[in-house]
Amino acid sequence: MKSESPSKRNVWFWIPSLYYAEGIPYVVAMTVSVIMYKRMGISNTDIALYTSWLYLPWVIKPLWSPVVDLLKTKRFWIIIMQLVIGGGLAGVALTIPVADFFQYTLAFFWLLAFSSATHDIAVDGFYMLGLSKNDQAWFVGIRSMFYRLAMITGQGLLVILAGYVESSSGLPPIEINVVSKPGLGTCKFINPEEINFPEVYDDDQRIISHTNLLEISAVPGIKTEVDSIVAHIKELNRKNGFYVFSGNPSASQSNVDSEQSWWDKNIVSNFEHFLKKYFGETKEISAEGKTGNIGFVYFTLSREPEKGKDIVLNFGRETGDNSISLIEGDRLIFNSSNWSKTAVAIIQLDPKLKSRTTATFLGRAGDIPFAWMVTFFIISGLFVIFFVYHKFVLPYPENDKPSLTGKSYNFIKEFFRTFLFFFKKEKIGIVLTFILLYRLAEAQLVKLAAPFLLDSFEAGGLALTTGQLGLVYGTVGIVALTFGGILGGILCAKNGLKYWLWWMIIAINLPDIVYVYLSYTQTANFLIINLLVAVEQFGYGFGFTAFMLYLIYISEGDHKTSHFAIATGFMALGMMIPGMFSGWLQEIIGYKHFFVWVCIATIPGFIIAKFIPLDSEFGKKQK
Repeated sequence: MKSESPSKRNVWFWIPSLYYAEGIPYVVAMTVSVIMYKRMGISNTDIALYTSWLYLPWVIKPLWSPVVDLLKTKRFWIIIMQLVIGGGLAGVALTIPVADFFQYTLAFFWLLAFSSATHDIAVDGFYMLGLSKNDQAWFVGIRSMFYRLAMITGQGLLVILAGYVESSSGLPPIEINVVSKPGLGTCKFINPEEINFPEVYDDDQRIISHTNLLEISAVPGIKTEVDSIVAHIKELNRKNGFYVFSGNPSASQSNVDSEQSWWDKNIVSNFEHFLKKYFGETKEISAEGKTGNIGFVYFTLSREPEKGKDIVLNFGRETGDNSISLIEGDRLIFNSSNWSKTAVAIIQLDPKLKSRTTATFLGRAGDIPFAWMVTFFIISGLFVIFFVYHKFVLPYPENDKPSLTGKSYNFIKEFFRTFLFFFKKEKIGIVLTFILLYRLAEAQLVKLAAPFLLDSFEAGGLALTTGQLGLVYGTVGIVALTFGGILGGILCAKNGLKYWLWWMIIAINLPDIVYVYLSYTQTANFLIINLLVAVEQFGYGFGFTAFMLYLIYISEGDHKTSHFAIATGFMALGMMIPGMFSGWLQEIIGYKHFFVWVCIATIPGFIIAKFIPLDSEFGKKQK
């Protein structure tokens, strides 16, 4: 029996695994990193700013894409980059437990992003070299499907895995039942040092609360008194070190009075004040200086933790009436220096609440760093497997050869001509504006969607667990996104891109309004959350088809591969810049007004689309 030629190995053995491997590092850098940093206590501002910079390698990859052609083969670059990606993922895992994890993990995410962008260049080039033209057309849908499966793995299965490890590790959860009752006396604040906690008769470490049932009088309190108590408790928690978290630059500097620069003092501060004054969310308080009554939950640790280890208590409403809210103590950190001290959480009733109602609050103290460390070690191991598998399975196309010859001058000249020809295309200014603005709204939404779903009710979010987020945003959402993309491709092949362009622009933008609904209602109905996220993701998948087809359209002609790389670089830039300031804006104006702004940000894409050049026959299936 004749053995299979190394240059023509069965494509089913390498196309699915290759594009699955291409999608994993991208979704890890763009999405999984956001979720991990949110669970580790990093602020939305820092998350959006620093993770948006991770788009940069995909923005500038056209600048070094010729190197992949000049040096070595595409096969070599694929294999070596998979090994580097595995090393970068292992680096993230190893630096998660350290004190300054935010800086170190970001450094490894940068390594991951650059090696992933280089891997993308090599994979797309190898695809064209390893397949005939007919096979390239046939397998374009297959490669897209496995890339989407990588998205499902990253946003879904990996997040679910992290959530499972988190909930299975650490300390047992603690449940507090809160009841509002008319006619009770006002809750009095007790000095934390005077609290008597229940005795613990075993050696197991756990979070202890002073009670499992908290009753609060449904009678409004005096606002000045309530505000004074809240401010005092916040200061106590801060003084006792329950807010300190060395991995968070914002938190670690919260108690340091540093001098503001002229720009921060005169420009940024004034602009933030303007936004807060005219667009920030305001909490309703009752008339005559009254506000909702408050109650207190006191926490301590049963015994001292290991030196240098933080035990993070995430506390929030699990079920019950939305009129009962947590206003202080949603994230408390216990360590070897403050374990015997008492942390205080404050629960407040809506000032309009007059009747008996209940809510259940849950405190979780899972080992979050350990959960994400395990998850990243597993992904790292997966890429070691990819490295070994593709080293033996990838074919050796005859024309996969390095392009570097003695005619380096001609290459340099052609390199610059490639860029020149791209920027001389018809209406290139309008085309580039369209590329940058088409996803202006989505670029901001995608950075805050996961933090919104994870944030507590009191912070304006939906208080989903990590595992629930993996199901909603990472599984249901990705499936809807995939079906939207498939339908978009089928319809464009039938009628052409120009016929469906406006419907696709509507599809990618209009469903953003579901987040306005979710932020204003803060529904706890898990089915509704799944359905609305699915609607938004389906619209995004359907509308994104138009975007990718238009990038192919403007890349037609000579230097098609290079021009497509340039176009995708501008696409990444259009995602990176809006994403950088989205977290800062959300923390100033709140989730409700932020999602309203996202809907407003869809307007420029509609306007510029009217002026772009587009052949009415482009995209139709040739007979």
